[in-house]
Amino acid sequence: MERITKENYYLDIAQTVATRSTCLRKSFGAIIVKNDSIISTGYNGAPRGRKNCSDICRCIRDELNIPRGERYELCRSVHAEANAIIAASRDQMLGSTLYMACLDSKTGELVPHTNSCAMCKRQIINAGIDRVVIRNTKDDYKIVQVSDWIEDDDSLNGKFGY
Repeated sequence: MERITKENYYLDIAQTVATRSTCLRKSFGAIIVKNDSIISTGYNGAPRGRKNCSDICRCIRDELNIPRGERYELCRSVHAEANAIIAASRDQMLGSTLYMACLDSKTGELVPHTNSCAMCKRQIINAGIDRVVIRNTKDDYKIVQVSDWIEDDDSLNGKFGY
């Protein structure tokens, strides 16, 4: 048996975390790792105590045909990256790596070439996270240096989505 890379080991865990998501569109899972220790995990779902979209069988953004990456103020969910950041202390996150995987909530299939939304990018930057590793396929992934999000400030171009 061939040993998997550390990146894919952590991405497997993030993908498993995504199966806890309560979103009817996309199921995201995120874990924050520093010095080979998992600091925190997060998946997308309604804030604690509120009903989840999966409980009420309704997604307002779907009903209004809102494209991905837009109008998140209408979404009931807290994003996976934000939930992982909320669950960790900043000193633990400084210099860490966030691993993320996305599944289609209807099919359970892996969604390749995803990215953090603008709000999550800002939170990742402020948390002091160094890298984001995003799963594309079972073995393929993309590594983003968070410093690139600072240098290439996409909030200045007026484009929405991702």
